[in-house]
Amino acid sequence: MASAAGSSNVMLAIHEKKTTPTDLYRPLRLYVASAYSEREAAAADDDLSAVRDLRAEVEQPSLPDPSSLEQRRDALLAYARALALVEPRFPISPDRAHVHSLTFTWHDAFKGNKKCALGSIHLEKAAVLFNLGAVDSQIALAADRSTDVGIRTACGAFQSAAGAFAWLRESGVAAKAVAAGATTVDITPECAGMLEKLMLAQAQECFFEKVIAGGKPPALCSKVARQVGIFYEEAYAALSAPPLSQHFDRTWVSHVQLKAAQFYADACYRYSLDLHEKEEIAEEIARLKIGMSALADAKKAAKGVAAQLMDSVNKLESNMKINLERAMKENDRVYLMRVPAAGSLGALPAASLVKPTSLAEVLDASKERLFSSLVPDGSMKALSKYTEMVDNIIRIQAEKLQQASEITRVRLKEMDLPDSILSLEGSITLPVDLKEDVEAVQISGGPAGLESELQQLRDLRRVNQELLVQTEELLQKEANEDAQFRTQFGSRWTRPQSSTLTKNIQDRLNLFAANLKKAADSDSLIERGVKENYPLMSILDKRPIESALPSISRPIMSLDGNEDAIVGALKQSLRQLESLGAQRAGLEDMLKEMKRKDDILPKLMAGVGSHDDLFKKEISKYDSICAEIADNIVAQEQLLLQIQAQNEQFATVFNLEDYKGNLLVFLFLS
Repeated sequence: MASAAGSSNVMLAIHEKKTTPTDLYRPLRLYVASAYSEREAAAADDDLSAVRDLRAEVEQPSLPDPSSLEQRRDALLAYARALALVEPRFPISPDRAHVHSLTFTWHDAFKGNKKCALGSIHLEKAAVLFNLGAVDSQIALAADRSTDVGIRTACGAFQSAAGAFAWLRESGVAAKAVAAGATTVDITPECAGMLEKLMLAQAQECFFEKVIAGGKPPALCSKVARQVGIFYEEAYAALSAPPLSQHFDRTWVSHVQLKAAQFYADACYRYSLDLHEKEEIAEEIARLKIGMSALADAKKAAKGVAAQLMDSVNKLESNMKINLERAMKENDRVYLMRVPAAGSLGALPAASLVKPTSLAEVLDASKERLFSSLVPDGSMKALSKYTEMVDNIIRIQAEKLQQASEITRVRLKEMDLPDSILSLEGSITLPVDLKEDVEAVQISGGPAGLESELQQLRDLRRVNQELLVQTEELLQKEANEDAQFRTQFGSRWTRPQSSTLTKNIQDRLNLFAANLKKAADSDSLIERGVKENYPLMSILDKRPIESALPSISRPIMSLDGNEDAIVGALKQSLRQLESLGAQRAGLEDMLKEMKRKDDILPKLMAGVGSHDDLFKKEISKYDSICAEIADNIVAQEQLLLQIQAQNEQFATVFNLEDYKGNLLVFLFLS
């Protein structure tokens, strides 16, 4: 631990954990050769060397100057990211002997004679995170807090240090290290939590120095001071409980304890200044007494704290004593108020202006290329699971989009839209199949040509009937001759009977006769239909045929002159419906493109925490598009209801029922 004074108050920094050199290259290379292949080991040689060099840089002691501390921080971050890529690929654990002869040794930062030697990746990661927080605290301590730039630097670095210790605790690294067998107290979750609060206390203290230097109102200064005290109180509570209670130097613990009392008292002092301005003298007296009592108790327990800290506490105590004496005299002579009991007063308000800086971004190793060719089976299975989740989302959303489009098609068809609008505008077209049939009739000469076709049918039917009769006569003649010769020659006539020889021909002839009868009946129906509807079929001579289509006419008499408005509103709604359809097509393309680009394998290999947490975060990328699809479908349903109401009004005004009847007649004739 180190301490320094930059403004008026002494602050603490953390020394790094010391380590002994460790050869990473050889055991990791042996593992790759055995678990994958010698070829893979050779391909990974550069990456293995890079990890070895990063570890060697971390093994070197840091220098105290600010530029060296920044370089030290960068080196620790680079090694931490490398470890994130090593962890899922190399089983470095004391209960798994896959990586042989690899042991990490780290000394306790607060008791250098204690150390832990363990073949655990969790110990290595915990130590690196601890040292990252320690270096950030040293950067903060090295800043000149007498300047605005210096105080901002210190405040930011203390929050970064708090972030490192918070990450050590919250990510589970500390707990995993302890579970693996790490025995030094400094990397336990309890110690990480205490150091997080200590760093936050000192970051908030920087803000306190800033608001005091800026001449801010006493009420605001009191709130900032109170939060400083709360952070120190939380750190002291952790120091007073196992496993930390017997681990830290008493001088260091006294420093934290006295700081907690100092800032509680300072909050009381600043609060009392605000009370004095409001002439609330009785509470001012009570607050000053409470603060001074807290200071007195803390000073009794303080052992070996820095002289500058004690001077600062004594100065505060002196100022409070002067104000208390003044307030008591004023109360005795002027206000005569009853001083409230300490227990009757509410807690002092606090304002937290700091928080731990997240390490998520600086520790993200998903863009690093180390060991990218080594993908364990577990990661591939996890990737397959995630891909299934994405495919399921794409399938469900695609079905929703397709269903929405089909609903639109059916609902519009039920309402005869947009055909009725096109008919009103004279731009309706026939279905392709129907138009081709009409054109075929026109090419054949139109209705007149149909009569010629019918005459050909009559001629063909007569010819076929004559052929049928001739064939039957020939078969009968052959049967008569067979019977005559059989009678004349008796047993000497050895040919098979005629009925046997001609059976197949007779069967086919009977089938042909039946088909001719059916064809004749069908021709009669067609001839009768043409004859009955011939006067109406003259429309088939119209070219283009669309000119013969019935159309919707405007009402002869307009009641309120709003026909154009009705049509315009309906057309506008149809355009909006078309836009929603185009939007659905775009959303489906966006989903497919997002899936195409969705490669989470690097994050799987560099992730911190469970795969489920990563999946939950990554799959949320699709939430916004799914929400847009849901909004599109809801908007379409509302718009279809609107179109239905508008179409009913349109049908009434333009007498759509008569138009439909005429159209059915036309289609029947066509």
